[in-house]
Amino acid sequence: MENKLGIADGAEFARAEEKISKRKALKMFETGYLDSLKAGTYESLQKIHQYLFDEIYEFARKTREVNLSKGNFRFASAVYLDAALKKIECMPQSDFDQIIEKYVEMNVAHPFREGNGRSMRIWLDLMLKKELKQVIDWSRVDKEDYLMAMERSPVKDLEIKFLLKNALTDEIHNRDVYMKGVDVNYRYEGYETYKTGELFT
Repeated sequence: MENKLGIADGAEFARAEEKISKRKALKMFETGYLDSLKAGTYESLQKIHQYLFDEIYEFARKTREVNLSKGNFRFASAVYLDAALKKIECMPQSDFDQIIEKYVEMNVAHPFREGNGRSMRIWLDLMLKKELKQVIDWSRVDKEDYLMAMERSPVKDLEIKFLLKNALTDEIHNRDVYMKGVDVNYRYEGYETYKTGELFT
């Protein structure tokens, strides 16, 4: 996949992507930029994606025009993606169940070519923070449990709701909770070379 860094080696690029985007994830929290976004909109998800990956990918923020799949699961067809995103944006988000249902649908849409999961988990926490004054303590969510629950969530979302509800915290302004969350968020996708807190020493 083309990148702005001019790095051809896959492993080297992965390390650079992790380092740059983790720094940006923390900066997004510390500057208050994240709190300035409107929770639950596609535009806010685009802005999160752009903030994280603008230095790395030309397609940061841009809705994909190619079809994507993972394993045997095919994400929303690019042809119907705009319509699906409009529908998701209109979904209610006033309680925990509604927020997770909206998150699951956005995951099925998978609007970007790369960086969907990492952007969407921050987007999810923003909804929880604004609507419920809570966020997920991702350090309490096991990677394998999460990935299996998300894989099954388009058919049955009870498992992911149970998993995430048990990890809620009201420490919505806690920098350490956020940083640990970023590290776990990235670990789900196989990025674990750097600790977020160590990138600002």
